[in-house]
Amino acid sequence: GPKPELANGKSLLNLASTNYLDYISNNDIKEKAIETLHNYGVGSCGPPGFYGTLDVHINLEKDIARFLGTESAIIYAQGFSTISSVIAAFSKRGDIIVVDDGSNFAIQKGTQISRSNIKWFKHNDMADLERVLQSIQKESKPSRKRPLTRRFIVTEGLFQNYGDVAPLDKIMELKHKYKYRVILDESSSFGVLGKNGRGVTEVYNVDPKEVDMIVGSMANTLASSGGFCAGPKEVIDHQRLSGQAFVFSASIPAMLAVCASEAINILESGKGAPLLKNLNENIAAFRKVIVSTPQTIEVNSDASSPILHLRLPQKALDAAGVTTRDEEKYLLQSIVDEVATKDSVLITRAKYVDFQELFLPRPSIRISLCSSHSRKEVEAAAQGIKAAFAKALSSRNLKQKN
Repeated sequence: GPKPELANGKSLLNLASTNYLDYISNNDIKEKAIETLHNYGVGSCGPPGFYGTLDVHINLEKDIARFLGTESAIIYAQGFSTISSVIAAFSKRGDIIVVDDGSNFAIQKGTQISRSNIKWFKHNDMADLERVLQSIQKESKPSRKRPLTRRFIVTEGLFQNYGDVAPLDKIMELKHKYKYRVILDESSSFGVLGKNGRGVTEVYNVDPKEVDMIVGSMANTLASSGGFCAGPKEVIDHQRLSGQAFVFSASIPAMLAVCASEAINILESGKGAPLLKNLNENIAAFRKVIVSTPQTIEVNSDASSPILHLRLPQKALDAAGVTTRDEEKYLLQSIVDEVATKDSVLITRAKYVDFQELFLPRPSIRISLCSSHSRKEVEAAAQGIKAAFAKALSSRNLKQKN
């Protein structure tokens, strides 16, 4: 929740959870969940293709497709395995996947298990993306002996590891120019970006039907669990037999499906508009305080993003004598601890599986803003974090001198 209470009775302002619109605290969603629990029980009794498909699952798929404006949708039991399963269901050995090198760990795993030919382009660099597409075009001249290959561009809408937004309009231009399919991961952007929370397709006014596959998580904004893929009916039907995480995983509990449906209904009905407005105001208020000190805090996240990655500037690290990744992580952790103790604010370092990440991001503190916090709370938290960054650097500088 927005203000969790610790065992010692102390409450913290939660800036570490992806509960962006605070649907976790929504009473209507809670009542629907309890009612569904009494009617359906807890478990779903099996995978969707056997005993696990209930009417609430079918209704949720319809709700997602209607809300996004696509033909059809399918839901998965785990958010992390959704994108990796979708990629592997369509791209096989010999096919080509062109991926943003800032993509999250789940996308990286999906490309690896597909055994396709993977080409990486620089993070959000459209000139480099076109360079990669052109090089593939030159290497793959049509030949009667050469088998046809499927080709995909994979990117996130709102990048989990950076907090910036993909230029979807430019990506769609390149998709049509070079004849690729686009797989768009909206796990972090679904429900929070765009006038009505429909994600980057709404931000850039791109017809969702033009995007071949829109993948998202229901564990962030929707206060539920699992993930989804939306797109043309043929694309969705193929996954019901070929999506590994769909076929071999038990369905999500009925109450969680109902929670997600109710959250979508709130967004669709317009009742979510005040929440989106509050969230955007909190983002602006927090950023205003934080970006005022570029000498101690580096922020590269988009102005509309509820995810902010706060990093120590390289110049400040050099001046403080910080030379290793572990030292940088230790310094950031001291900021996390300081803010929790002194300001009663819960924040967290961004965590990675260091030895498995293909493009390991620099250490950072990841902030996740919430619509239910007041502007005063957000501003006070930002001031506390700013002070903690300055204190950590000055303490390190003092140690360096001694």
